[in-house]
Amino acid sequence: MAHSVKRRAFAAALAMGVATATALVSGVQSAQAAPAKGGTLYVITHQDQLDHADPQRIYTGRDIAFMESYVFRTLVMYKPVPGAAGTALVPDLATDTGKATDGGKTWAFTLRPGTSYSDGTPIVCADVKYAISRTFATDVITGGPSYPMQYLDVPTDAKGNSAYAGPYKKTGQDAYDKAVSCSSDNRTITFHLKLAKPDFNYAMSYPISSPVPAAKDTGDKMDLAPLSEGPYMVASYKVKGEMDLVRNPKWSRSTDMVRTNYPDKIILKFGVSEDVRDQIFLKDTQKNAINYDAMQLQNNISFWNSPASKSRGLNVLDPYVTYSAYNVSKGHLDCLEVRKALFFAYPYDAIIKLNGGTNLYGTPGDNVIKSNEGADYAKTSSHINDKNFMSAGNPAYAKTLLAAAKAKCPTTYAKATTASKGITIDTADTAAAKKAAAIITPAMAAAGIVVKYNYIPQGTYYSTVQDNTKQGDISGAGWAPDWANASTVIPPLFLKDGGFDLSQNWDDPAYPAFKALADKANATLDRAAQAKAWQAAAEYAMGQYWVGPVAFTKQQLSWGSGVGGVDFWAPQGTYIFPALYVKG
Repeated sequence: MAHSVKRRAFAAALAMGVATATALVSGVQSAQAAPAKGGTLYVITHQDQLDHADPQRIYTGRDIAFMESYVFRTLVMYKPVPGAAGTALVPDLATDTGKATDGGKTWAFTLRPGTSYSDGTPIVCADVKYAISRTFATDVITGGPSYPMQYLDVPTDAKGNSAYAGPYKKTGQDAYDKAVSCSSDNRTITFHLKLAKPDFNYAMSYPISSPVPAAKDTGDKMDLAPLSEGPYMVASYKVKGEMDLVRNPKWSRSTDMVRTNYPDKIILKFGVSEDVRDQIFLKDTQKNAINYDAMQLQNNISFWNSPASKSRGLNVLDPYVTYSAYNVSKGHLDCLEVRKALFFAYPYDAIIKLNGGTNLYGTPGDNVIKSNEGADYAKTSSHINDKNFMSAGNPAYAKTLLAAAKAKCPTTYAKATTASKGITIDTADTAAAKKAAAIITPAMAAAGIVVKYNYIPQGTYYSTVQDNTKQGDISGAGWAPDWANASTVIPPLFLKDGGFDLSQNWDDPAYPAFKALADKANATLDRAAQAKAWQAAAEYAMGQYWVGPVAFTKQQLSWGSGVGGVDFWAPQGTYIFPALYVKG
C-alpha cells in the first residue's frame, strides 16, 4: 500500500525481499463495452486464505481493494477509476470527505442516511467509533494500520504505550471517549488529534473505519466471518477452499455512489497450484476469471510473447518497494556490521536475472521511499550508493565487515557464521522463493554467512512475521505509501507500534535519534519542509541497515477473455474491482 499510493504489505513476499517477476513497463486497455450484469466472477489465487478479512486487521493492498470494493464500506474511499483521478478521495459512508477545524487537529464526518448492514441494521456513529477502538487492542487485533494510535489525542505512558487498551479490557476508556466522540443523534463522528494532520481523512479510507457494532464483535474470530455493508456479503469462507460472495439484499445503489454489483456471485478460489493457475490464464480455460497473483517467470514470459494471451494482460509500474526487513531485536541481527555484511554479499544481478531482468522485474533500490513517489524521495548515501556496493555481490567487503563484527558483537557474529546456528530468512512458500534461495545461499556462503529458510504459506505469511515471537532474522516484505506522503512509509516501517515495523528496532541504540527525526517530520505542516525532513529520516534509517536489499519493482495483471472492465487502480495497486463484470 501495501498495497499504488498505498502501502499495504506486498502480497507475495519472497526470500530477502525478492518478489516474483511481475510486469512489463507499460500496458494499454482496449475500449470496454457497457458493463453486463450477472454471471459468476472467479478470482484465482495460490494462497490458502486472505492474510486477514477482519476490517481492522486487513493491511495487504489487493485484499484491501477486494474487500473494500465488495464487502466493506468506509468513511471515505478512493474513486474507482483509472489514472490520476483514481487517487482522489470521495465520500462513502460519510456525506463528504471530512471537515477539518483547529488547523487540522479536529476532524468530523457525518454519516450518510439509509446505510445498513446485510441484516438490515442501520449503521450509526457508535459503530464506527467502536470499530476504530478495536485497533488499540493490539493483543487481539493484530496486523492492521495503527494510525488511530499514532494520531488520536490519547495519552501515552513513559514507554510510549497508549493509555487506552481497547474495548475488550476497557483500560483508559475515558481517554478514548475524549478523543473520539459521537453527536447526540449518533450521526457525526469527531476525532481529536495530537497534532494537526491535514491529510487525516486519507487514513479513514482504510477498512479501519469500516463499522463494527459492539454486539456483533467476535474478536479475532471476525477474520473468518466479517460483517458486510457493501454490495456483497460473505456466504462462506473456508481456508484452502473458497470465499463465496453473494449479493447483499440490503445494499442500495442510492446510498453507495462508488460500488457496483455486476456479477451475481464472486468466488475467490484459494490453494490453486501455481502451475494450474498459470495455465488457466495462458490458455484462457476459465474465461470468467481474474488472476489474483503474479505468474511464475517462464509462464509470464510465454504469456507476453503470445499475441493471443497478452491482450488479456496489463503491465504497469507497481507502487511497491520490496525489501528485506532485518530483525534487529536482541538475539537476532542486533549488530550493524552483520547487517551490512548480509547486504553487501547479496547477489542482486543473479536475482534480477532469475526474475526476468530489469524489463520484467525491476531495479535495485536505495530507499523504502520509491523514486517515483515525488518530493519525499532523495538518494541515500548507503546501500547501492555506497562505494563498496557491487551488483553481483561483494563477498570480500562483507568478510571485512564480519571481521569487525567478530570483535564488536561476537554473539551475533557467531550466529551468522556458525553452521549449527545461521541466519533464518522468512519467505513465502513459493517455487520462485525456492529458486531465489538456491542463488542467495551460496552467495552468502562465499562471504562466510550461513542462512536457513522458513517457508511460510502465503495466506498466513504476514500474520506470522508480524508476530514478534515467530519472526525470524530476515523477513521479505514490500510496501507502498498509504497515500502520497512519506508519513505513510517511514513511521509505519520504523516506529514502534507503527503498524509494520518488522525490523523491531525500538531497542536499537540508534532508535531515539531516528524517532526524533520522524517526530519532527510528522509535526511539520509546510509540505516542502516536511519532504526534506522525511528525506533526513530515510537517510538515517537506511544508514542503520534496518532493511537490507531493496528493489523498485514492476507488476502484471492477467484475466480471462470473459471478463470486462479491467483497468489499474493506481492508489490501490491492483484491479479496479468495482468496474469488473462478466461478459454476457
